[in-house]
Amino acid sequence: MGVASWWDAHGVPRVIKFACGMPAIMKLRSQVVPMAAGDVFELGCGGGINQQFYRAGAITRYAGIDPGGKLLEYARAEAEKKGWKADIRDGIGEDIPFDDESFDTVVCTYTMCSVQDQAQVVREMRRILKPGGKLLFLEHGRAPDAQVARWQDRIEPWWKPFAGGCHLTRPITQAVTDGGFEVDALGARYLPKTPKSIGWNEWGVGVKAGE
Repeated sequence: MGVASWWDAHGVPRVIKFACGMPAIMKLRSQVVPMAAGDVFELGCGGGINQQFYRAGAITRYAGIDPGGKLLEYARAEAEKKGWKADIRDGIGEDIPFDDESFDTVVCTYTMCSVQDQAQVVREMRRILKPGGKLLFLEHGRAPDAQVARWQDRIEPWWKPFAGGCHLTRPITQAVTDGGFEVDALGARYLPKTPKSIGWNEWGVGVKAGE
């Protein structure tokens, strides 16, 4: 196993679990994830970080996918600790292994940055939602300030190998809107005590618009 392969298999999952569990990020998760209700699907559920924030009484079914490896192990361990039945599978957002109109809520936190095809992933999340279903999103992405965005462009080629393919320059709310959702933008800001180049966050609710 080469250095890059070793890092992807062992280093990246630990970096993600640590970085995505920082206090400022956990505070945002605690505001977004509890809005989930009914049959819930979580894209990028690896690590199991969000499971503590779901309101068990509001969830009738929980499913999620992640591209395998250590993060899936973490997610399944968290589900066992929580004591709820969870359908957690190996999978990718570009081809979600669930039927059309299967879920009331889709949760996507800090995941759209690292998928291969962001637009296709948004289309897939919309596909599996029931009519009127909700996409709860919390993501980091391209900053609105030109100077910060220029730094993101410079840093991204070096950042991606370190952070498991994470992009710094992708739009978030606009991507959800372009994917056919009516978006209620709940917030957008830089995380405190975080370099602005990696700290711009947006969160909101996308409702599956009419066919």
